Amino acid sequence: MTFDELNTFADELKKRLQTLKDFLHIDEKRREMAEIEAKMAAPDFWDRKEEAQNLMAALSSCRNLIQPFDKLAADAEDFYALAELANEDESLLQEADESAQKLEKEISDIEIISFLSGKFDHANAYVTIHAGAGGTESCDWASMLLRMYRRFFERKGWKDEIIDMQPGEEAGVKSVTLRVTGEFAYGYLRSERGVHRLVRISPFDSNARRHTSFSSVEEFPELDDDIDIEIDEKDLRIDTYRSSGAGGQHVNTTDSAVRITHLPTGVVVCCQNERSQHKNRATAMKMLQAKLYAMEEEKRRQEAAGLRGEQSENGWGSQIRSYVLQPYQMVKDLRTGAETGNTGAVLDGEIDMFIEAFLRSATLNA
Repeated sequence: MTFDELNTFADELKKRLQTLKDFLHIDEKRREMAEIEAKMAAPDFWDRKEEAQNLMAALSSCRNLIQPFDKLAADAEDFYALAELANEDESLLQEADESAQKLEKEISDIEIISFLSGKFDHANAYVTIHAGAGGTESCDWASMLLRMYRRFFERKGWKDEIIDMQPGEEAGVKSVTLRVTGEFAYGYLRSERGVHRLVRISPFDSNARRHTSFSSVEEFPELDDDIDIEIDEKDLRIDTYRSSGAGGQHVNTTDSAVRITHLPTGVVVCCQNERSQHKNRATAMKMLQAKLYAMEEEKRRQEAAGLRGEQSENGWGSQIRSYVLQPYQMVKDLRTGAETGNTGAVLDGEIDMFIEAFLRSATLNA
């Protein structure tokens, strides 16, 4: 950078920081964090366990925004001081240039959050993975995707719990639904909606032939309690069945799992993670409300854009991303063109580049 470019970058950095501070409501988050910490100091704080857990989650949410912003602001102050010195001492220009490059990456990462301005982008999310056609192959691929996403959640500091899981007959899972708790979880994860395609040498084929498998990923936001969706009980078919997942002897020997079918739309939701049928039903109803609301919002969006909303077939030609392990190594997002040859890292949860490329692209094309 020249001296002029360095000074221009410093001026732009100040503007970008202020924009981020306003968008992320940093001052409000600081006040909220102080209020929660004050409540935590009360001797009876843990007497109301559920309320305490909710407050702890809110505290973590505040910290997840404030801490990276404060680090960025502190790094920016160091850069401003270095830039001033560089204007007087040319030998510091290279160091200032390197500092500017690091700051650009740092602020770019935080700016991704500014793309998450949708109505529910801040919300927790439900994520469902369905194995496509292909039997054991697709079930195994669905379980690989489940691991990939859970590693991604771990990297983000999010929490997840399996709400419902239907295991494959020989390996993997036919379908699995998770509740993901974290700041902007739905905003990030909505970019993963669609069909994911895997090409590899099958570990289930004794002839070691190459196979192509498909699994679909669906997300919908967890609604706030103040959003009320009216559902007529007459429109529901409620079935109970024995849990197929882990959870102890009681779960697996009683009909505690719940499946709710919304007859007018055909939407089906299941829950089996609790021992109590009552709790599973309550969770399933909450999921159903969220899913119906999300469907209605999507319908309105498509009508406004003059589009026809059709469910893509879970197979050839409808995938959003391809994961090729044979005859070469490549993961490529077909919507944005983002790609990498480091397939191992992607399957280990490093999918940020694909999510960020989608969010940037969606914002530019909005």
